[in-house]
Amino acid sequence: MPHKKYLVTLTPEERRWLTGLLSAGKRSALTLTRARILLKADQAKGGPAWEDADIADALDCGLRTVERVRQRFVERGLDPALGRKPQDRPSRERKLDGAAEARLIALACSAPPDGRARWTLKLLADRLVQLEVVESVSDETVRRVLKKTSCGRT
Repeated sequence: MPHKKYLVTLTPEERRWLTGLLSAGKRSALTLTRARILLKADQAKGGPAWEDADIADALDCGLRTVERVRQRFVERGLDPALGRKPQDRPSRERKLDGAAEARLIALACSAPPDGRARWTLKLLADRLVQLEVVESVSDETVRRVLKKTSCGRT
């Protein structure tokens, strides 16, 4: 039996809470699997204290998943062990900040260019670049910003 660096020892209260969480079944599959991992890995008196490989086989997940959940529980506690790790920063920076969004909405609510009945997403995106609000912006980004507002393009 290899020496485990991170030993899960649940209090009776934590064990009851995790069992209740599983019986309710109102959480994501990821959260429920992590709760099962912690219950199976429990080293406390009366806990099953399963081996990581046995837990991985029983719950149909990877061995590293079991190891990471165990480590997260010991280092950070119960809630971080069950949930996802928050991003350090967004994976992509926003193209339009609050001021740029305000300019876009004002532009969309203004009169359309001559010869046009209304603004199109492409026209709005091109005008934002023309006005040097942003270097480049897609019409999909423009659509998402306008969808959040009550102002139409008509």
